[in-house]
Amino acid sequence: MPVMSMFAPAPLFRHAGITVAACLLIAAALTALGQGLWDVNLAYSLTIGLISWLSIDLLRLRWRESDDIPWPRGMRGMAVVPLGIAAGLVLGNPLGHLYVQQFHPELPAAARPSLWLPLAITMATSIAMSWGFYVVGKSRHLQMQAEQAQRQAAEARLSLLQAQLEPHMLFNTLANLRVLIATDAPRAEQMLDHLIAYLRATLAGSRSGTHSLASEFALLADYLALMQIRMGDRLSYGLHLPAELAELPVPTLLLQPLVENSIRHGLEPQLAGGHIAVQASMLDDRHLLLSVHDNGLGLPVRPGQPPSGSGFGLQQIRERLASRYGGTARFDLTADSAGGTRACIVLPLKSQP
Repeated sequence: MPVMSMFAPAPLFRHAGITVAACLLIAAALTALGQGLWDVNLAYSLTIGLISWLSIDLLRLRWRESDDIPWPRGMRGMAVVPLGIAAGLVLGNPLGHLYVQQFHPELPAAARPSLWLPLAITMATSIAMSWGFYVVGKSRHLQMQAEQAQRQAAEARLSLLQAQLEPHMLFNTLANLRVLIATDAPRAEQMLDHLIAYLRATLAGSRSGTHSLASEFALLADYLALMQIRMGDRLSYGLHLPAELAELPVPTLLLQPLVENSIRHGLEPQLAGGHIAVQASMLDDRHLLLSVHDNGLGLPVRPGQPPSGSGFGLQQIRERLASRYGGTARFDLTADSAGGTRACIVLPLKSQP
């Protein structure tokens, strides 16, 4: 196993720091109890403690069964701590004696710490610290599993959303395509090209989970072109993506449900149709702002029905943002003062997937 794949430097350094702090406390306690000089107690404590810790950490990393669970199972897991303690005593105690010989040659052998006290302290401390490291590591593993389950659930809901959106759109598109083939072959060919491009983009996006903002806008362009062929002059749209933002990564199909929602609930029921504007911009130095604005019917609340903005597609967007970005992303759906609806998504740049 490669050295770098076996070691995670951050946890090792953290454990080393905790071990040094424990050794300082042990040395201070022994000195306060009149069990020798401060520096002598510290020398024994550091040599025995650090060697025990390093042996335990190296053994658990070497014998672990997977990267997800950094502690071996079965007999190996039970043997890690005793073997580490034995290594600390066998190697650390002579180093402590060597320190006394070098810096305190006048110290009589009877004044040096006895073996039983370092043994008892080392065993108790090593067992307690190893248990603490194990509990913390297991807690982090369970937290990672929970976060992964949330991401998988969000992606499953995305697949369900695609399964709900695409048949509805395909049925209407193919029905219009059948009419256009007989009456307007060039427009039928154009519609078919957009449909192929849209389906190719959604298939690629469903496999990767994320893509560039340029890809998201290209998918929207094909979708809106299809809708425009279907609705004719009743639909106009504008896509505004600054070149410097084109390569920023975003979750796939993030804006598609918003555009689809604007057409279905805002523009199609309106006799005159309307306009949709999709825009990407920087909210500030650390946040990306994505907005979908239409001048349709707005957000009416009908008796006996849930308020607009609580449908499956919009709820799925909220859950995907919460799963991927935690509380650092924001999604707002508001009625525009001039009429229509405005949907805004704010994404943190440094937390991009």
